Amino acid sequence: MTVRTRFAPSPTGMLHIGGARTALFSWLYARHHKGEFVLRIEDTDKERSTEEATRVILDGLAWLGLDWDGEPVYQASRQEEHVVAAEQLIEEGHAYRCYCTREELDEMREEQRASGKKPMYDGRCRHRSDRPEGQPYVVRFRSPDEGETIVHDLVLGDVEFNNAELDDLIILRSDGSPTYNLAVVADDAAMGITHVVRGSDHLNNTPRQIQLYLALGLAPPTFAHIPLIHGPDGAKMSKRHGAVAITEYRQAGYLPDAVNNYLARLGWSHGDDEVFSREQLIELFDLNQVGKTAARFDQAKLDWLNAHYLREAAPADLVGGVRDLLSLDVSQGPDLASVIDSLQERSKNLVELAEGARFFYAAPVEYQEKAVKKNFNDDTWSLLEKFVTALEGMGELTGESVHALIQGISEEAGVNMGKLAQPLRILVSGGPVSPPIDLTLALLGRDETLRRVRSGMQVLCA
Repeated sequence: MTVRTRFAPSPTGMLHIGGARTALFSWLYARHHKGEFVLRIEDTDKERSTEEATRVILDGLAWLGLDWDGEPVYQASRQEEHVVAAEQLIEEGHAYRCYCTREELDEMREEQRASGKKPMYDGRCRHRSDRPEGQPYVVRFRSPDEGETIVHDLVLGDVEFNNAELDDLIILRSDGSPTYNLAVVADDAAMGITHVVRGSDHLNNTPRQIQLYLALGLAPPTFAHIPLIHGPDGAKMSKRHGAVAITEYRQAGYLPDAVNNYLARLGWSHGDDEVFSREQLIELFDLNQVGKTAARFDQAKLDWLNAHYLREAAPADLVGGVRDLLSLDVSQGPDLASVIDSLQERSKNLVELAEGARFFYAAPVEYQEKAVKKNFNDDTWSLLEKFVTALEGMGELTGESVHALIQGISEEAGVNMGKLAQPLRILVSGGPVSPPIDLTLALLGRDETLRRVRSGMQVLCA
């Protein structure tokens, strides 16, 4: 059997961390078993489904590198097949038309509550044979009255449901459109899905879906329900915990490999290891290693992993992301990969990397007041004058030549190198933070360094 999994998001909202992890686990399971991973957009809710949400899903999965096999399937395009399945169930006695009005249903539920019963449909239309002309109806699945439905779950183990607690769910609305459970069963069967990997919030739907599979004469797939993600305080994930659209992590400068690595470790483990390459995840991942309890989102751990991947990345691989964030013409400055190399060690994400690189391509127009007050005094100007004079007579700069120049001027004046290095850093960058000053000036080059130092001295001396 070829393993075939799917990710089936609804485009009624953005793709968040929880959905992205579900997609990752489903993708990893398929790739681990050399199977197929397919994408289905469940867009049957026409009022709430949006093109924007669909685009976020597609872009988010592509950014994470979770490639799907074949073209995405759009559930709304399969409504005819869903209706055919419902008609089959009616013909074979597993479903029936229900003509109950909203008022009748409300009255029924109130009576059940009053008598201490669980409010649920009582099956009053099960044996109805008349078909009132012009009266709207829904189609309900006839759920078994006795016994149990057992979900054999790869993560949670066997979960039993008492059939008497499951009422006759609606499978076709009065407008002829399918409801979630029927559409999912029909589509998963048609697409040959062998394993359904999804969040544990779908567990209560599973016994109903198993009953639908059996009634349609189909073999149910294997299910794996992944516990949800909670915030660090144990509460349900919210925006304050990081429950934002996955594309926002991209905008915030996170690397897809870091996010995948972090998401994989939310509920799955392999010993005490924390860092896994994509290839290692595919090789090692299996659903029997997924925990049964909710995972807790840890922003600090994600930041740590992202910083690790940033440090380990080849600078050339980061150029595109940094250039996009800079929105500057980097052709009129030092080699961007070399600038990135100088900043990687102290950056946690691409946004920090881009902000650190910005001054290399845009000369400062103002200088941090606090840094100027701390690092400039009457003696500073003579040091800077000596530096400018010496630099004018030099050729192409290297880190070693810049270091030797600053060291020589400082020793001659009897001061430590910081008395000259820090004012130079402020003049060329606008603030007190940059890569090592010798490397910074070598990257800027002699002419640009001279231009910035002279311009800054003129501004600050005015």
